[in-house]
Formats: sequence, structure tokens, C-alpha cells
Amino acid sequence: MLEVEGIHTYYGLSHILFGVSLKVDPRVIVCLLGRNGAGKTTTLRSVIGLNPPKEGRVRFKGEDVTGMEPYLLTRKGVSYVPDDRRIFADLSVRENLEIAVRTGGTGEEWGKEKVFELFPALQKIESRKGGCLSGGEQKMLAVARALMGNPELLLLDEPTEGLAPALVRSLESQIKKLRDAGLTVLLAEQNVKSALRLSDRGYIIDNGQIRYEGSIDDLKENEEVRKKYLLI
Repeated sequence: MLEVEGIHTYYGLSHILFGVSLKVDPRVIVCLLGRNGAGKTTTLRSVIGLNPPKEGRVRFKGEDVTGMEPYLLTRKGVSYVPDDRRIFADLSVRENLEIAVRTGGTGEEWGKEKVFELFPALQKIESRKGGCLSGGEQKMLAVARALMGNPELLLLDEPTEGLAPALVRSLESQIKKLRDAGLTVLLAEQNVKSALRLSDRGYIIDNGQIRYEGSIDDLKENEEVRKKYLLI
């Protein structure tokens, strides 16, 4: 579904990613773990085209999409949920969803009814302005809005950040349902315990380089790696 091959990404003159490579197979959840500032967000922004890499390639379903404009990638089936959510504060929940509608063209479509089945709490507040929502409600809305684009690949940046433990568990359950519905998820996360519960495969990034990759079971058993890069 997604192949990132040896990308180098900069912010201005600052070299942030150094030869990052990763692979995401269809219909799995892959986590990208690392401490704050390790390069997780930059990796996702490189994939979606917000910070195009200066070297290396990004391929989606075999097609070279390196540096492609985000709106074009969205049309191809990639949706990105940033860590700051980017909810339209002056629009209602319903309007935030409707503005993101894109017909997928194949398979079962994501629409408001299906999104409300996944996030029933949003249906109860669909007329409320985005700026009046709690942090947890905004997180749900950000994911729901991304689904309205009928993606095949969902990029989630720190989805559990700032959420109470009960909301974290609820969001985990909903992300698993997305995988069961056929979506592929690349998850960048600092909450290691949550990511390990969710994911099928994991990568660890540190100082802009991939330091580890493997199955979640292998990562759980590798105490040396976890202590060195994740401090757990």
C-alpha cells in the first residue's frame, strides 16, 4: 500500500530525516514510535506532501507520489489527520464532515450515517460548532472528517495525545474497527502502550533515522530496544 524509500527531508536548512524507509501492507495498522522531536510528524508530512523530501521516493500502491500536492494524494485515497486536528471552528460538526466528502468509487462508501455509527457521540452534537467541542470530540471529528474522503490509507498523527485514558481506549477500539473495515493505517504515536495494543507492526524513529522495525510481538519482547529509544 505504502513504500517510503530512503527519504531525506529538511525544514529550511535543517536536515530532519536521514534516509527513512518504511513499508505499510494493506489492511494493517503500522505504528511509527519515537520520542518528541524524533521525526514522526515530519515522516507523515513527507508522505502527504506537506514537506516533500529532497531525496528518496514515496510510493502509494506502486505509483511514485513523491512531492505530490496533498489534495491530489487525497483524491488518490490518502487521508491525513494532523496532531493539531485543524477543525473548522466556525463550522458545525455536520458542516465539517460535509466539506470533506469525496466519492471513493469502489466498495462501501463512508458517509455521515456510517461515520456516526463509528462515532455515535458526534451525531448527538452534529449542530455544534467545531470550536465549542472538547479535545476528545475534536479528535473524533478529525478522524471522521478524514473518513468522509473515503481513503484507502489513513495517516494518524498522535491521535491519543491529550486524551483521558477512557477516551484513549475508546479511540483504540474505533481505529481497530477501521482496519476491520478494510482500511490501512499508519500511526505516529508517543503513547507507546496504546500503539502496541493497536498495531500489527512497528517502526522506531530516533533523531530522524529508523532504528528498529519488526512485528509488535518482537518489539514487546525486545526490552533493550524499548529502553534505549522509548524509555519503557
